[in-house]
Amino acid sequence: MAEEKKERERIKEEESQEEVSEEMLEEEREKQIEKKEEKEEEKEVVAAWDPKTELGRQVKFGKIKKIDEILDSGKKILEAEIVDSLLNIKTDLISMGQSKGKFGGGKRRAWRQTQRKTKEGNIPTFSAMAIIGDENGHIGIGTGKAKETLPARDKALRKAKLNIIKIKRGCASFDCACSEPHSIPFKVTGKSGGVRITLIPAPQGTGLVVANELKKIFTLVGIKDVYSKTFGKKRTTFNLVKACVDALKKTNTT
Repeated sequence: MAEEKKERERIKEEESQEEVSEEMLEEEREKQIEKKEEKEEEKEVVAAWDPKTELGRQVKFGKIKKIDEILDSGKKILEAEIVDSLLNIKTDLISMGQSKGKFGGGKRRAWRQTQRKTKEGNIPTFSAMAIIGDENGHIGIGTGKAKETLPARDKALRKAKLNIIKIKRGCASFDCACSEPHSIPFKVTGKSGGVRITLIPAPQGTGLVVANELKKIFTLVGIKDVYSKTFGKKRTTFNLVKACVDALKKTNTT
């Protein structure tokens, strides 16, 4: 009888594991389908794009073929379709909000919710922070605020495309002598609000020794190895991300 019970338990465990694996596969397939649909929509938008600025016309008619030509010349990007047509970008959202939970134990989420008191009642607003990058030295961040979640995300993505910058990469660690651009070229420090962060070059194979939300930034930039030191109120994710981007901007100073 004991052996039969063990076999039944083992069969149940195997069936539950199979169900979990099937659910995970379905979720991955759904995510891939959503990404393909988003890319197709972006292509349609770029194809139907009617540029309003002189810079947009130059990009549309093929006179400017690289984003670095715009960034090196110091011209301001006023149309998000310019970035869509010149770069194959990837997007992500920073988890800076918090869902409701007992005793403040809610999970982090991408939407930060605030409320305004009026005579009619509470009016909620949602804000989001988006990052974009091509994993080849270009990054942009933007914030958006709206009465609903999806419009806030769209605003943040548009602003991130308009705020795109170029990041200098290299190999400057004393433990590494390769010539691949897997880290930052020198030690840099950035600040935003009450947060200060110092980024230090690291040898190959070290990985990203940074906060979980900052890993999204370095992944989209194309940096694989880096050390970091943080000071101040580090739990304020909004300022932590802005301080990190401020530090990465300073890689172009020399």
